[in-house]
Amino acid sequence: MRQIKLLLLAVLLLAAGSVMAAKQTKHTFAIANGNFIYDGKPTQIHSGEMHYARVPAPYWRHRMKMMKAMGLNAVATYIFWNHHETSPGVWDWSTGTHNLRQFIKTAGEEGLMVILRPGPYCCAEWEFGGYPWWLPKNKDLVIRTDNKPFLDSCRVYINQLAKQVLDLQVTQGGPVIMVQAENEFGSYVAQRKDIPLETHKRYAAQIRQLLLNAGFTIPMFTSDGSWLFKGGAIEGALPTANGEGDIDKLKKVVNEYHGGVGPYMVAEFYPGWLSHWAEPFPRVSTESVVKQTKKYLDNGISFNYYMVHGGTNFGFSAGANYSNATNIQPDMTSYDYDAPISEAGWATPKYNALRDLIAKSVSYKVPEVPERIPVIAIPNITLGKSVDVMTMINTMKAVESDHPMTFEELNQGSGYVLYRRHFNQPISGLMRMKGLADYAVVYVNGEKKGELNKVFDKDSMEIDIPFNSTLDILVENMGRINYGARIVESTKGITRPITIDDNEITGEWQMYPLPMASMPDTNRLPAGYKAGMPVLYSGSFNLDKVGDTFLDMAHWGKGIVFVNGINLGRYWKVGPQQTLYLPGCYLNKGKNDIVIFEQLNDTKQSSLSGVTTPVLDKVVK
Repeated sequence: MRQIKLLLLAVLLLAAGSVMAAKQTKHTFAIANGNFIYDGKPTQIHSGEMHYARVPAPYWRHRMKMMKAMGLNAVATYIFWNHHETSPGVWDWSTGTHNLRQFIKTAGEEGLMVILRPGPYCCAEWEFGGYPWWLPKNKDLVIRTDNKPFLDSCRVYINQLAKQVLDLQVTQGGPVIMVQAENEFGSYVAQRKDIPLETHKRYAAQIRQLLLNAGFTIPMFTSDGSWLFKGGAIEGALPTANGEGDIDKLKKVVNEYHGGVGPYMVAEFYPGWLSHWAEPFPRVSTESVVKQTKKYLDNGISFNYYMVHGGTNFGFSAGANYSNATNIQPDMTSYDYDAPISEAGWATPKYNALRDLIAKSVSYKVPEVPERIPVIAIPNITLGKSVDVMTMINTMKAVESDHPMTFEELNQGSGYVLYRRHFNQPISGLMRMKGLADYAVVYVNGEKKGELNKVFDKDSMEIDIPFNSTLDILVENMGRINYGARIVESTKGITRPITIDDNEITGEWQMYPLPMASMPDTNRLPAGYKAGMPVLYSGSFNLDKVGDTFLDMAHWGKGIVFVNGINLGRYWKVGPQQTLYLPGCYLNKGKNDIVIFEQLNDTKQSSLSGVTTPVLDKVVK
């Protein structure tokens, strides 16, 4: 018996040693002779983009297993500066979705190479492209150019990042094989012709140097449209192309900026596309993605699916684009992206078709597809209490000024601000709010009079304010611009004077900040309700089992939802998104708490439900 025990112990020790050895196996990676060289052999990178900030941390491993089962060998991720510097000088690299080290380590354990895209500018339909909102408060600071205060701020961020990841580089035995310098800078150069090309190039080179100075020893790359390499390429970094389907063109332009040789990579290959509120949900056909993937595989072109799994813009993390000089196109809460792996981590028909193709083309074994995370319906969530937000505001202390103050002047990054002014004399006519950013609901004496917003480029309305009356304007920041020349227009709230009948309204403005940075505690607030006025609904519900679900918001107006302290993001009746993804890992077996901030309140609500299928493609006119 003793011999058997010793034999079993020896087997266990040998197995443990094998596992430890596997975990400690060091790899090499380099760019040489026109190839990516991994462990001394030319390698084709089959990568998928997934942003750890958009996926609940308990689900990271599941999504990575989905990627492996699709045949991919690498994961790419943006690193959003503002996700980690949560307020000036305050950094979070350890809690929940902020734990970048754990994300990288998990990828390594799952056998995925890791590609880091730290910006400092990221785009990605993310709030302000990843920049902290307070940067422009420094009037001497100009983002994304050769500006000392800005570059000094970038240095602090990059050095903070380096502390987290340097030992995880492949040169130190980790899974991180490449790091990107800046991002899509060629497009910014093309849009900002008011800045000399020499200044642009000097700035981009300094970003690369900051990464080198911080201790990055792995290969660097840039990422631009193939026609934008002149402005975007950085000496010492491999140029890669975004969305380039013409292989001959790809090779020609990379050769031009990389000494006549590859490797050749499409760093953003789009199997889907981004989506805005109030616009149709975009679809990219499975057939076209499979066809283009086969071209890359057959011709030895490395690629990164942007996105392979999009995830969710939880909280106030969604950014905005624009289509003219004055409007905005806010990005939806769902970042499903019509990607091969859906927002909830499901294998789509696109996923299955790509898996079949890639499995036939690669030399390594493609594992089985992991099981889907359980999905549950929640038939009825009773909302037992309502709180009149205006009553709540009347107990708050106002910030007073002669002019409406911006979010930034109020030292507030996200959420809402109520602007209030009392009128001793009547006034009527066309009210213009040229400086609105971004969405306003207008009230007179506690009665809703209308809505203005920059999504539909509506910034004026007729108004009648009687003698001895109060004007209230509830303004929402719908996300700072994340792409293009107008990214410098990041100020939120009411940014220019309001006029009524061409009279500028000055003096005696009151501002009530409503950042909604945490779930409101309605237990401490008196119950109340008034039709048409902003309202908080709250309730609780019990679950025998947990699983993913989708809150049905189709019959609501506009607002945000908190569950167990987590801000699930914005909803808006215009669509196309009509449900909010609620991950099962955010639910409790037993009691769960919910709070909904409803801005429009056109219909009194008493309950809502969780459904088993998302609705992301229903625009309501």
